[in-house]
Amino acid sequence: MDRRTLIKGAIASAATLSSAAALASAPPANKLKAIRRAVDADFEHSLTRIKDWMRLPTVAAEKLNVEQGADYMAKLAADAGFTRVRKVATGGNPAVFGVLDAGAKRTIGLYFMYDVKQYDEPGWSSPPLEPVMFDHPMGRALRGRGACNHKGPEGTFLAAIHAFRSAGVPLPVNLVLLAEGEEEIGSPNLKNALKDAEVLAELQRTDAVFMPTGLQGLKGELAISLGAKGMIELELIASGERWDRGSVNDIHSGMKAAVDSPVWRLVEALSTLVKDGGNTPAIDGWFEHYRPLTDRQRVMLAKLNGTSTDAEVKASLGVKKWIDDLPLAEAMERMTSEPTVNIEGLVAGYTGPGGKTILPTRATAKLDFRIVPDMKAADCLAKLRAHLSKRGFDDIEIKVIGNYDPTETSERSGLVLAEQEFLRRRGIEHTITPRIAGSYPGYIYTGEPLRKPFNQFGLGFGGKAHAPDEFYLIESNNPRIAGLREATMGYAEFLYTLASIA
Repeated sequence: MDRRTLIKGAIASAATLSSAAALASAPPANKLKAIRRAVDADFEHSLTRIKDWMRLPTVAAEKLNVEQGADYMAKLAADAGFTRVRKVATGGNPAVFGVLDAGAKRTIGLYFMYDVKQYDEPGWSSPPLEPVMFDHPMGRALRGRGACNHKGPEGTFLAAIHAFRSAGVPLPVNLVLLAEGEEEIGSPNLKNALKDAEVLAELQRTDAVFMPTGLQGLKGELAISLGAKGMIELELIASGERWDRGSVNDIHSGMKAAVDSPVWRLVEALSTLVKDGGNTPAIDGWFEHYRPLTDRQRVMLAKLNGTSTDAEVKASLGVKKWIDDLPLAEAMERMTSEPTVNIEGLVAGYTGPGGKTILPTRATAKLDFRIVPDMKAADCLAKLRAHLSKRGFDDIEIKVIGNYDPTETSERSGLVLAEQEFLRRRGIEHTITPRIAGSYPGYIYTGEPLRKPFNQFGLGFGGKAHAPDEFYLIESNNPRIAGLREATMGYAEFLYTLASIA
């Protein structure tokens, strides 16, 4: 990657955005003023709406509050003005569907999730289901499960819709909502919502789909992502019951001298999946369909890596060193481009206080696999089974929790052009990245049969998703970073930009 390549990439991006900007019309100032008055007047209601939603957790992994969570999502949609709101059967947790027909020329799809991760981790500064405001270095923030992932940002978008109605201003686009309650277990049934004829027909009408997300960084900058890695979440289970060795029950550990251990069996199986200390997948054929980054994607990453220092990124993540002591640019490239095999949990035998001298009969490893274009989840699962079987591990059970393919959206799509134009008008420093290191089920929208542009977008700031003390910034002390009011107005303005470009 040389200077000439970087310059060519920058010129191409500028030319594309300029042509889009020529098509875009500025949001009407008088209407934005009316919407802003409504946002300010409804601020406390908007904050309360998010807090109340956070108090009702739907946890798919525990089948907690499934119907209640879907009903509450439906109520939130109806209260915001969506019509034809209903639950949609998926074979798992129900999806929630609704439309908001403003009589506009363009229609935009919305992807919401109403479920959250488990919240029983130690280390919370306050009860995770009792949303509290606290002083954060960036201002006043809201703490609790779901604050930033994703009830805070989604509640912010709903606040924008309420503000349009309160101000008596028609929406510049029509909206189609599809919300799911299984995102946190890999969206195993979301695709089945498209079997509903009305849902499919309405989503086919859309010009683009996005998920409201607070994406601003520590300095107010924002990275537009063109996609996400795919994900497979599963459990590998070794047991004496399935194995012809070991014991079918826990027995005294003194018997280890004569009896095989299912726990060590699982450890051996896990060790075949990776090399380089767990940093490189070693599953047979895993990289068969791996697509390396293009020159253009490397240009994107070069620009992204210039927005923060190595020390800032490490501090924000709480890490001291990257793999192989890589420099920041190479570490970020790995995060974007490399598939991974991660052990997210190990459970075997006795885990209480002190020791308990047993030889356990069962061991479970909870894993997630991140995959990149052109890898497919189904193909990777088949490769995993074949890999284990080839090494004699047919007895290791594979229990799939959820999986989906990688997702990609074109840099030249109307959605991405609208996002760039919105940020340019706002004077917000921004870059484009090929994909995020995490995952979301965007393939539902970018793949067959919809083939729509899709990504996450929005102003706002939050952190510690999936961890204790998850938070979402409500009142910012930095004018470059949006609090609840500013993020709400951001969505309102963004809808006008989508109306003229998407």
